[in-house]
Amino acid sequence: MPQKLPLATLIELAQKKSDEATRRLGELQNAHLSATQKLEMLLQYRQEYLDQLQGQMQGGVPSAYVRNFQNFIGTLNGAIEQQRALTLQADTRLGHGRSDWQHTKRRLSSFDTLADRVRQQEMLALNKKRAARQ
Repeated sequence: MPQKLPLATLIELAQKKSDEATRRLGELQNAHLSATQKLEMLLQYRQEYLDQLQGQMQGGVPSAYVRNFQNFIGTLNGAIEQQRALTLQADTRLGHGRSDWQHTKRRLSSFDTLADRVRQQEMLALNKKRAARQ
């Protein structure tokens, strides 16, 4: 059984890290998309309620209704700000995940290039041996 070359071991480890970084990047992209969609939903929800209030105010509404509505919009604005913060965090994590993924891909590519050079040198050496025998 041929002994595994150290370079092959490095390539295998780099491939595992690259696969893990790719999986993690997918998770981060999904989390970012989810956070962004929730923020958009909250913003749309707030706009619909503001439009609804505006329409109702044209017909006249009791002041208690307006106060309740303002309290509700205030609570909704707080939720929007929290979601904005979560979206920014998800964006930052996604950026770090992309950097990590790119780094692992470059590292794997470097090892692959090195392995190609080793194979070329081995082929050259083998061809020289064959030429010397002839």
